[in-house]
Amino acid sequence: MDAQGRGRVENIDPADQWVLNPDTGEYELRLSPSAPQSAVPGPRRRAARATGGTPAPEAASGSRTTAPDRDTPEVPGPRRRRGVPEEPPPGRRGRRPAKNRSKTKKVLLWTGGIMAFVLLGTAGAAYLYLEHLNDNITSVSDDGAGTGGFSKDKAINLLVIGTDKRTGSGNEGYGDSGSVGHADTTILLHVSKDRTNATALSIPRDLIVDVPDCPTEQEDGTSEVIKGTQGVRFNTSLGQDGRTPSCTMRTVTELTGVTPDNFMVADFNAVKTLTTAVDGVEVCLAKDIDDPDSHLKLSEGTHTVQGEQALAFLRTRHSVGFGGDLSRIAIQQQFLGSLMRKLKSNDTLTSPTKMIKLAEAGTKALTVDSQLDSITKLKDLGLELGKLNTKNLTFTTVPVIDNPAEKTPSTVVLKESTAPTVFRMIRDDVSFTEVKEQAKASKDAAAAAAAARLKGTRSAASEVRVRVMNGGAVAGSAQATLSWLQNDEGVTKSENAGNAPEPLSRTTLEYGPEQAAQARKLAALMGLPGTALKPGESVTNAQGLPTMTLTLGKDFKGAGVPLTAPTTVPDTVDKSTADKVECAK
Repeated sequence: MDAQGRGRVENIDPADQWVLNPDTGEYELRLSPSAPQSAVPGPRRRAARATGGTPAPEAASGSRTTAPDRDTPEVPGPRRRRGVPEEPPPGRRGRRPAKNRSKTKKVLLWTGGIMAFVLLGTAGAAYLYLEHLNDNITSVSDDGAGTGGFSKDKAINLLVIGTDKRTGSGNEGYGDSGSVGHADTTILLHVSKDRTNATALSIPRDLIVDVPDCPTEQEDGTSEVIKGTQGVRFNTSLGQDGRTPSCTMRTVTELTGVTPDNFMVADFNAVKTLTTAVDGVEVCLAKDIDDPDSHLKLSEGTHTVQGEQALAFLRTRHSVGFGGDLSRIAIQQQFLGSLMRKLKSNDTLTSPTKMIKLAEAGTKALTVDSQLDSITKLKDLGLELGKLNTKNLTFTTVPVIDNPAEKTPSTVVLKESTAPTVFRMIRDDVSFTEVKEQAKASKDAAAAAAAARLKGTRSAASEVRVRVMNGGAVAGSAQATLSWLQNDEGVTKSENAGNAPEPLSRTTLEYGPEQAAQARKLAALMGLPGTALKPGESVTNAQGLPTMTLTLGKDFKGAGVPLTAPTTVPDTVDKSTADKVECAK
């Protein structure tokens, strides 16, 4: 981009034209009133963004629209914002305050440039530059694989994919120069609904998974279903057979039960440009490393890496840990934790020059899904993610074991004793860290009352009378549950009452005062939380006897599957938090 495109006038660095307004706490683009309006690069010709795609599943349905291509609007000249002091005469810019603790500064950048998007988005005079950044963004269809985009009032699940695509200057020497761009590094970032905590779950590239059929938009706008494959490496969910990031989305959903809201994709160049934009990331080594495969050569201790050296650090594996992909995942998590701390530091947040570099690098280096294809949307995402404190961001990895089907294991499979618990904690929005707000919430009166319903004597299974209704669960769930209760658990006084009058989001058990002991027994058998128990009135069953009503809601997972969410991470699951410095071993 040339100097004029960045707003350079009279040999003034454009970063110096961003002035902190002490009244609003925001950076504003101040152009000299006497200078003509700088030219801004016009929109590049790009392939039209998809307006269609395969409809999302029913549970994730919603309006999915894409803004049509717009003609370049006629741009008005710079205007003074309300409440902002009149600009000083040409050549007399006011001094910046030494400190400002505006809320905007507290917003944390998560993936290359989101912080920059947030700050730029608050400056009204930055309209031209924002239009230029919009033109930088590359987006591809999510093909209906996501939820339709993140929501401010819900938990956020962002899929971050790093590909091994070797295109770009200086990348030919890394491994397979002909790679189609597989999912080499994949992280599912879950941010809690209340924004107090987050979990970054790394998915090993060599994990054996089933890749589902993937409806995929083609370059000509048509849709083609790319057939799924069973028992293959996770990294083949992208690039292989023409698969796009939406297929990685579907694979993650099938693996974890979590449907991502959005995705971001970064290649080798993204790592180099983003780390350079922040003037490097500090890393720590517990020993000397000389890895000819990744081209990393560093001595024991602390170093600041950027560009090629940062990429080499993220790619090294043979010289750390056990020398495999899982060891490299640990390195990547340490690096990301350090990057978070760097981006949140005042050294980055108070530097307009760095913020502009980040905005440029982030919009050029990342590919996003079609629901996240504008600066406005990225800014909104940045504001939501920025509410999190790094001490409550937990890095962890899908629990795996060596593939027992291989004599010399080169792949891994799920560790069935712990992986389902990790997935369920994310689905149920359970924190991996101790968060004060959640601890307080668990002790409130409502939680105590719900817990009290589970305390007390329990009837024998043979004395439990219950009718089962389907209130939103998968078809056939009522009969399957009835069979399980009668045949496996001895609840013989049970019956199928068909469909409920209306669907419920959560499973409930309604009972009369005289049936509390029966309710506690059924709750124990089915793993129902206290909140599912609804004291009320009993109904009369087919034999004319009082009976409880179990209504299976949309949260019902299946006969014999507990509905109570786990509250602690299994001891065998490795985890770390972003606020702590970790050294590669």
